[in-house]
Amino acid sequence: MLRRLDLRGDARDPAPLLPRADEGAVAEVRERVRTILDAVRTEGDDAVTRLSEEIDGYGGPFAVTGEEVDAAERALDPAVRQALERAADQVRWFHQRVQPQGWAQRRGGAEMGTRYQPLARVGCHVPGGLAPLVSTAIMTIVPARVAGVEEVVVITPPAADGSVSSEILAATRIAGGADRILRLGGAQAIGALAFGTQTLPRCDKIVGPGGAYVNEAKQQVAATAACGIDLPAGITEVAIIADDTADPVHLACDLIAQAEHDPQATALLITPDADLAERVDAALADELAATRHVERIRTALEGLGAVVLTDDLDHAVRVADAFAAEHLEVQTRDAQAVADRIRAAGAIFVGSHTPVSLGDYAAGPNHTLPTGGAARFTGGLTTADFLKAINWVRYDADELAAMTPVTDALGALEDLPAHSRAVRARTDRLGER
Repeated sequence: MLRRLDLRGDARDPAPLLPRADEGAVAEVRERVRTILDAVRTEGDDAVTRLSEEIDGYGGPFAVTGEEVDAAERALDPAVRQALERAADQVRWFHQRVQPQGWAQRRGGAEMGTRYQPLARVGCHVPGGLAPLVSTAIMTIVPARVAGVEEVVVITPPAADGSVSSEILAATRIAGGADRILRLGGAQAIGALAFGTQTLPRCDKIVGPGGAYVNEAKQQVAATAACGIDLPAGITEVAIIADDTADPVHLACDLIAQAEHDPQATALLITPDADLAERVDAALADELAATRHVERIRTALEGLGAVVLTDDLDHAVRVADAFAAEHLEVQTRDAQAVADRIRAAGAIFVGSHTPVSLGDYAAGPNHTLPTGGAARFTGGLTTADFLKAINWVRYDADELAAMTPVTDALGALEDLPAHSRAVRARTDRLGER
């Protein structure tokens, strides 16, 4: 089932050798998204309606009413409600603790600090394609509300008849509520939130995972500074570092669980134990025989699944860092010590009792995580993504005078004499007095 990538004795950088999802024909997706965003920017609501009808088969109305959300909440299965409430509580607890705190301090005659200002309006993309990801409503709305965002707009793609998942609607209420919910998806939805339309005010930031078109649209609107985004969160991926102590059934289940998301999901087992790889293959065959989405999972595992054989666990850590997985599991002896050495991962799941699927739903940290190797330079969604840091400073007259030699010297060095003059206009007058 899983192809072998034998890196034992190979000192090369492993990054180019590892499988990675091709999020569509990249150039084609990029150009199509650019066309969609240009239309939304120039035509507003007309383009959103036309494109939604063309792409999703539904051309509006897009607004979900409060009555629809009320009905969805009333119809929610009690067991599902309990699960969503427990998940929201766990996610809220984590994000309250990761929230950055402002500070202020005096140094000589100067006082300075940082305060954190909640964003005014954010858009949360909740996928609804292969599966209605109610968990994403929790993962995006909860930290936005913890941060104090004034207005939360949720977008979720509709079916051709305009219906959206009633469970997603109910989850928005349990997560803290959305001020607007739109049955709208794809690049046209990202454009509408980023640029604003005749009926939709623009958002300061757009968060949440999505497919190739949503992810590309987010990156394009961010590149033009039309709107902020959280991170590149595209097709899912998992890597597992395991040794001979790992249970092959656990490993097989965890690889299948992420492959279940998307036929282009990437699933890697990184191990120095070739015998473990054989036992995982056998377990995969057994588990696949009993699972539901067999074709989707098989396509992912045969296309982008692999066992990466390494010299030892040190080598396995280097391979994992080179891949920079969205999700990284560590199932080894002293798993915490191995996990502590990892430098690049969206989130790390430590030990045999911490599967990624728990993190997808309710572990606490966010499931909106960087994909495609972006974990080399950024982490997962947190409360901080809904806050902007505003630095401030206040000098008294004596401290400003003490800094005059600095501004004089650097203003002269950079040939910006007006910079020096702006300081001297104050300090020279103080000297005269």
